[in-house]
Amino acid sequence: MKKEIDQARAVPGKKFSLKDYDTIYKGDMEKEAGKAELDLTKEELSKLQETLYAADSHSVLIIFQAMDAAGKDSAIAHVMSGLNPQGCQVYSFKTPTSEEYDHDFLWRHYKALPERGRIGIHNRSHYENVLVCKVHPEYVLKEKIPGYTAVKNIDDKFWKRRYESIRNFEKHISDNGTVVIKFFLYVSKEEQKERFLERIDNPVKNWKFSSSDITEREKWNDYMNAYEDAINETTTEQAPWYIIPADKKWYARLLISQVLEHHLQGMDLKFPVLGEEESAKLEEIQRSLLLGG
Repeated sequence: MKKEIDQARAVPGKKFSLKDYDTIYKGDMEKEAGKAELDLTKEELSKLQETLYAADSHSVLIIFQAMDAAGKDSAIAHVMSGLNPQGCQVYSFKTPTSEEYDHDFLWRHYKALPERGRIGIHNRSHYENVLVCKVHPEYVLKEKIPGYTAVKNIDDKFWKRRYESIRNFEKHISDNGTVVIKFFLYVSKEEQKERFLERIDNPVKNWKFSSSDITEREKWNDYMNAYEDAINETTTEQAPWYIIPADKKWYARLLISQVLEHHLQGMDLKFPVLGEEESAKLEEIQRSLLLGG
């Protein structure tokens, strides 16, 4: 699926528009074949994760952003199901706490970065600060940033600086060994409506639905503009964005898993090689065990 991976990747310096992407795209793949391919990819991801852990030289940060009901949670559950939980950590970011508001907007996200050898998954991320906060600029006032005491003060220069902060943050962690991969699960407004109705109709899924979801849905166009701006401003060679067609969940999961496989393979990780002294000790222990020691 190299063609599909390349198509999904936003190109740095090239104007990005959601109009160029189809939420229902699935390539030439059919559902059953896609599920089988996903199983094979998860097996390969498991092997690559083991090498990542053993090499202990890099970490991987996977960011998921999307509108409500786009399938972030299920994508994380399915794609990561083949990985060793000891080598993964998932953070779901909610409204900042009072302590978090007393720090800069990147503070809580820096704290949640994965250690070397591990895969970190951020379900929503520091991008909420240029997405929901851009649609609702009044939220920025809670950060108590000097000079920004009213919504009218939050101008284009403010957002430019915030994008710059994000680029610098991602460059810094990338330079220090964290591979950053960002996914926008692009669901259509019609498909979101169907998933909302399913949540309402099914008592088991009622807990997933909130009246605030409808409030945010009414700002759909504002959110799409915010996503376009964020992706255009922050997709780089070191921290690329991938736009994942999300109307068909099975295809979204497959494409996400294969993007991850592509990046992990590209890291060219190797298992550590023992030195001569350690190898000699290992051979000695092996002989002892074989002789019944």
